[in-house]
Amino acid sequence: MTVALGQQLPDFSGQTTQGTFTLSEARGRILVLYFYPKDNTPGCSTQASDFRTHYAAFQRAGARIVGVSRDSLKSHENFQRKFELPFELIADTDEAVCTLFGVIKMKKLYGKLVRGIERSTFLIDPAGVLVREWRGLKVPGHVTEVLAAVEALG
Repeated sequence: MTVALGQQLPDFSGQTTQGTFTLSEARGRILVLYFYPKDNTPGCSTQASDFRTHYAAFQRAGARIVGVSRDSLKSHENFQRKFELPFELIADTDEAVCTLFGVIKMKKLYGKLVRGIERSTFLIDPAGVLVREWRGLKVPGHVTEVLAAVEALG
């Protein structure tokens, strides 16, 4: 099963830099769940920094931000510390959350096909319904677009 717009999401959980994340425990608040390919790469570092820069505005709008990649918890902890990220990161090493959201794709890297995460963001309302998704997105301007969608939802 993969997620669909306008549908209630099934419960899922994952280990994060701040403990265990469970969707059912996150209900009652807007959730911004963003998937990125790899810690400490240029685009992913910029995206995480953009979410950090706008973190207070997301908080004021009642939203929680959670990042997801296939990196290990140790890698996430280092990435979070290096960029002073105030939000948690899910270490989806078994790709369970990535599979649920259908973000694992074949991508070209230096002319070779490799499996990787398609940069994507999902906006989930307080009842756990998927209300917006951005797939295959470009980093510049994305976080401000997500923030506007969060503010419109709140």
